[in-house]
Amino acid sequence: MSQLKRILVTGGAGFLGSHLCERLVDAGHDVICLDNFFTSQKANIERLLDFHNFEFIRHDITMPIWLEVDEIYNLACPAAPGHYQYNPIKTTKTSVMGAINVLGMAKRCRARVLQASTSEVYGDPVVHPQTEDYRGNVNPIGPRACYDEGKRVAETLFMDYHRSNKVDIKIVRIFNTYGPRMHPYDGRVVSNFIRQAIAGEPITLYGDGSQTRSFCYRDDLVEAMIRMMNSEPEFIGPVNIGNPHEFTIRQLAELVVKHTGAKSTFINKPLPEDDPLQRQPNISLAKAKLGWEPKVELEEGLKATIDYFRNIDMSHYRPPTPNHD
Repeated sequence: MSQLKRILVTGGAGFLGSHLCERLVDAGHDVICLDNFFTSQKANIERLLDFHNFEFIRHDITMPIWLEVDEIYNLACPAAPGHYQYNPIKTTKTSVMGAINVLGMAKRCRARVLQASTSEVYGDPVVHPQTEDYRGNVNPIGPRACYDEGKRVAETLFMDYHRSNKVDIKIVRIFNTYGPRMHPYDGRVVSNFIRQAIAGEPITLYGDGSQTRSFCYRDDLVEAMIRMMNSEPEFIGPVNIGNPHEFTIRQLAELVVKHTGAKSTFINKPLPEDDPLQRQPNISLAKAKLGWEPKVELEEGLKATIDYFRNIDMSHYRPPTPNHD
């Protein structure tokens, strides 16, 4: 059995963070989940609250915190357009100040720290599929920049702490991820389509639906993060984590209609500003260094996600509205 560790997961009550916490708790590690419930729900971690090796701390990672840990997974940041554009200044603060705070903790504790970065660092890519050495086609002043640029600065900080202070770091770039515990109003295309289909509403396609995405199921993504955390010290990344199978947005909508049995029609609206037309990871590096590739096919993952959406009370969730900090 591998050595048991004390592990901090920031954003641990979120969509991905809660599943990561479950995996780590079930493996026997002492897990500290830190979250401020800005976009997450306590229900996501309810199963874990009675475990002796699980601890929850309600805290905003933009503020310093002093803990003694062996490893840190830094997932704290709204990751969906509907949430990160809700309060763009707060989003940037979370990425930048959050990175500074976890890196300072890792330096002091000599802990290994993993940054959950994003495919958004590639912007609207002109290289397809995207490899880790592609520097991106980005707009630093657009409405999505709070997230994209915040994550780019976080990567910068991780690399500089590594070069200047020998902090043990790992960086993963996460592509579109979906699965149970997604927030129904997070603005992601999977949750939008499923929510609209279940309600019998028309499904909204932005643009003509020909733009593409690659959808990775949450269990595959969590497995990749754990493998990256446990990889050889000299492999720090960044490494693309996502599903290389590409689908158009219209194809996704058609699959959601098929598996919900909905009678929904499609309506078209203008494409949002800076919305990428293509997004597909090259995962050759993840295959070579982590022995990882996704296992769950899109239709299988969609069925599980649809079942989850059918069994939650939508009235407990509200769409975000613009705000300023």
